[in-house]
Amino acid sequence: MRLATANLFDASIANLQRRQNAMQTQQEQLTSGKRIALASDDPTGAARAERALASIGRVEANQRALEASRNSMTLGESALGDANELLQQARETMVSAGNASYSDAERQGLATKLKGIRDQLLAIANRPDGSGGYIFSGQGASTPPFLDQAGGVSYIGVPGNIQTGNLDNFQLTIDGRASWEQAGSGNGSFETAPRTLTTDPTTGKSVVQLIDPATGGPLVNGITGNVASGWIDSGRTIDPKLLTGHNYRVDIAGATPSQTYTLTDTDLGSVVSSGSFKPGQAITGDGMAFTVSGTPVDGDAFAIAGSKNGLKVFDVIDKAIADLNTTQRTPTQVTQANTTSIRDIDAVMGNMQSMRSQVGERLNNLDGTESRLAALKQYSSEEKSAAEDLDMVQGISDFQNQQTGYETALKTYAMVQRMTLFQYIQG
Repeated sequence: MRLATANLFDASIANLQRRQNAMQTQQEQLTSGKRIALASDDPTGAARAERALASIGRVEANQRALEASRNSMTLGESALGDANELLQQARETMVSAGNASYSDAERQGLATKLKGIRDQLLAIANRPDGSGGYIFSGQGASTPPFLDQAGGVSYIGVPGNIQTGNLDNFQLTIDGRASWEQAGSGNGSFETAPRTLTTDPTTGKSVVQLIDPATGGPLVNGITGNVASGWIDSGRTIDPKLLTGHNYRVDIAGATPSQTYTLTDTDLGSVVSSGSFKPGQAITGDGMAFTVSGTPVDGDAFAIAGSKNGLKVFDVIDKAIADLNTTQRTPTQVTQANTTSIRDIDAVMGNMQSMRSQVGERLNNLDGTESRLAALKQYSSEEKSAAEDLDMVQGISDFQNQQTGYETALKTYAMVQRMTLFQYIQG
């Protein structure tokens, strides 16, 4: 078979171009550090790299959401801490108000101090989050979530919280109602001396009134119509299994030293316990224990209600302010009011601390999630690199081989170009 000189030239040029293209491709890979520039270079590797890139994108989106949540939770934790400090100041103020030597004017001075604490608490409750919203806005609000109006402070936000909506659902806001208006009343199991804030029709001022939860009316001595001459403590639970959550009433009968008491379940209309009464001696029944102190007289009554998760911070402070502004109270009334106010402040403080602990736990969870996301991003980056990046050592070796092959092809072409008939005859 004869091979024409033109065919040899064409084959040499094609080989030269092929090796030149291969060397150029290898040089581009060395320059970019990428083994895959186009999907056609390695379809399987390109698909693997795309999956890794998509994973990195999801991780980065989650990391941005995590940072937004961390900023919000940090602000919330700080706000709850500030509120707890102010409530502690309010508690100390009420402890001071129990000083028997204080005059009405001095207690009114303490009421002014409490009013300042109340204003600071309201500012914290409506604290912005720095991004156009509010820390305690719940499911979002364009206006401050707490409104100070006639009758007290009301929560006008939407209960709940906003979440980022990704797989991890990072929290962006704190439920204002749960934080500020959902403390357990009384001691958490039952509430002694339930009270309500009302307006004195004579003076027009706010006053606190003991109520009978069974009737909703004021609780007074059934004989004299006056408030009781003794006071009831916050009580304690002695057997949780026996608690009913019902309303109760303690009635004192007779004169000292032969007084008696009757503890009645007003929801059922049945007597729970009865016996001789001595001030400061525990009265028990249905898993509860409490003491009535002072000098109660015949006809005095004391009420007990089931605990409810609806005690509001601002209602507690408003009642304490109204108590301190009320003049000409008896020592018994002062003791009962202070005992109840301190108990309620402790309850709302406990709820605040619980919410703060929950926020702190979320921050801890965010730290753990951040580490997990960083590890996932690192893995995806390594997977992407393994799929598309060039092994530089291997790449340099391949380039040198390509370069050698190209030089060989170039020399071959030069030799073929010289092989003409005239050169052969001359040779």
